[in-house]
Amino acid sequence: MLSQEDVDVEREGYELRFLGKSYAKYLTSTATTTVITPDLEHNNKPENKDSENIYIVGDNLDAIKHLLKSYSGEIKCIYIDPPYNTGSDGFVYPDNFKFTKESLADAIGIEEDEAERILGMAGKSTHSAWLTFMYPRLMLARDLLSDDGVIFISIDDNEQANLKLICDDIFGEGNFVAPIIWQKKTGASDALGIASITEYILAYMKNISSVNSSFNKNKESYDLNRYKYQDEFYEKRGLYYIDNLDRGGLQYSDSLNFGIECPDGTITFPNGRTEYENDGWIWKWGKQKVEWAIKNKFIEFRKSNIKRSGWSVCYKNYLNVDNEDNLIERAAPYKNLVNHVLNANAAADMKALFGTTLFEYSKPVELMKYIIQLIDSDDAIILDFFSGSATAAHAVMELNANDANIEKNRGKRKYIMVQLPETIEKDKPAYKEGYYTIDEIGRARIDKAALKIKEETGADIDYGYKLYRLSQPSDKTLDKIVAFDPHEILILEDMTQSFEFGDVPGRYTILTTWMNMDGYGLTSKAGKIRLHQYEAYVIYDSLYIIDPGLATDDVMEMIKKVEDGSLNISRIVLYPYSIIFNVLHELKKNIANLRNNRNIVVVERY
Repeated sequence: MLSQEDVDVEREGYELRFLGKSYAKYLTSTATTTVITPDLEHNNKPENKDSENIYIVGDNLDAIKHLLKSYSGEIKCIYIDPPYNTGSDGFVYPDNFKFTKESLADAIGIEEDEAERILGMAGKSTHSAWLTFMYPRLMLARDLLSDDGVIFISIDDNEQANLKLICDDIFGEGNFVAPIIWQKKTGASDALGIASITEYILAYMKNISSVNSSFNKNKESYDLNRYKYQDEFYEKRGLYYIDNLDRGGLQYSDSLNFGIECPDGTITFPNGRTEYENDGWIWKWGKQKVEWAIKNKFIEFRKSNIKRSGWSVCYKNYLNVDNEDNLIERAAPYKNLVNHVLNANAAADMKALFGTTLFEYSKPVELMKYIIQLIDSDDAIILDFFSGSATAAHAVMELNANDANIEKNRGKRKYIMVQLPETIEKDKPAYKEGYYTIDEIGRARIDKAALKIKEETGADIDYGYKLYRLSQPSDKTLDKIVAFDPHEILILEDMTQSFEFGDVPGRYTILTTWMNMDGYGLTSKAGKIRLHQYEAYVIYDSLYIIDPGLATDDVMEMIKKVEDGSLNISRIVLYPYSIIFNVLHELKKNIANLRNNRNIVVVERY
């Protein structure tokens, strides 16, 4: 079309260009060479074996590529806090290039001098290096988002402008929601005379046209399912749902911080406090409006194990409120300015769990809860692929516990955390406390926060998580795979052992990687089925044959079970390195000639 109109596409136009953009796009199209190894000991603990939460230790670009196999279009909320490229935060471009300038130029179609400059970015912290690092991660993350999904990205002044540009490039300028301004501290000395006390959280949607099903403040206008309660005012006001009258993270006002008398005579302050203090929590309404609401029964008091006072103060949102009674705002819209949730709060969060501050750059739990509550997320998956100290997981558990104690069917959010096992320097407090990689801090935080929340609330929620590590097969393993001759009469070596990492047998790494590849995710469980002597793995309509030892008798028993309906499958996935050639030939021959016109696909994965 452009050529027909004689448009010169080489001329100047508005676009984002940086050194490495072509390579960043190339990275989005390459397959990961890592495999997924489950931590069997951790995953089989009582608190974890049925958990739907996930923690992945490994490079987040590889992790996203794995997640796309099972979670594409499934993630409602992504929050990330990437390196800010301040010059002092330790960010350097981490790619270990396996290219010469000639091979890179040939792979992505650029000139050799440009390829040489790209290779020279390794270990640098330039703007181009940071953009090349972020671009493929954001490009692939977009595909993880549901149509009404939202991504929130923390950033400071060093790369905020560049982040906005690449997000416009990837998500589309029209899908930009807002910059959320976060006041991280109250003041600081600055050589220029203007103290920088704020950072940004950029919010983008996958599809802005789906906004009505994304954000809580828009939900109230049409979701009739929320209106499930009725009282003596039903004929006049209709059904209603409840919401907490107190909030943290809103603009603080002393006039909104006062005591309310509960049914048993207890006085409760915002956040369930039993006395006045300024912890950033306030009521949504002033004293006069609260008095009117209690008198006219717009306020509902509910017992709560979370609050120190033992009470939650809630207000009723009625479906039909006439002009006379319409004094209750249907929505209390969130603002894009977050005050009174400071870096000091993040340090206090860590100290409450560990007794000391182990992590320098964590975000406050209340900030994370504020972000998650912006969206309609009662049962959503929350992904953070720069997990750090796992603040997001902590926040999800607190929100779930709070919801579960108010309403039994709520509080079903799930999280996926991804963290590189980045080494902690020996002079850091965390190292002295026995934590040697950042993921160890994050996982310890989840464990400690889970115990604390359970003790304080008694809420019946998912406190565990499934743990996986991304493992890189050795060159020796890859050489064995390439050199394998499927026509060999005997299997001389157990090729599953090539995928043993730590004390995890290779069969579990292969099975986990394949199940995720086939769309079953990382929390599904495969069962075992005995054929004759051999045990295979089965999940839904897929049968996995991985271990060596399959014999003719096992094939015959499998065919029998398929034909009599006791094994209802539509596909068989094979690890050919474990199967003798003539047995494999018999299996495929018999599957092709099943009675009753059964059709089963045989997939060989070399």
